[in-house]
Amino acid sequence: MKPRRTRSPAALAPQLDQKAIDALYGLEPVFEPEQSVRAGGGGAQFTTVQCPYCGEPFDTLVDLSAGSASYVEDCQVCCRPIELAIEVAMNGILTSVRAHRSD
Repeated sequence: MKPRRTRSPAALAPQLDQKAIDALYGLEPVFEPEQSVRAGGGGAQFTTVQCPYCGEPFDTLVDLSAGSASYVEDCQVCCRPIELAIEVAMNGILTSVRAHRSD
């Protein structure tokens, strides 16, 4: 008589996707910057900006959820204020970023 084969508990468990695992363990969703870009925008996106004072490029996170906007952010290199003007298309895709000296 052949021995009876049993399945391991892992083989019996249903395959869970990322959202189901988060719900099962009560975890908060993880923010993935590139995920919002692939999904058609509407969230936040990293972009490279060149400082109008010192000329150094740096990466900054721009919020696309409010549409086109203008705000002041300090340069990460020389700490001087930069006015960033972002333009967002109707579908939530970032179309342009302009950096000006803030007076």
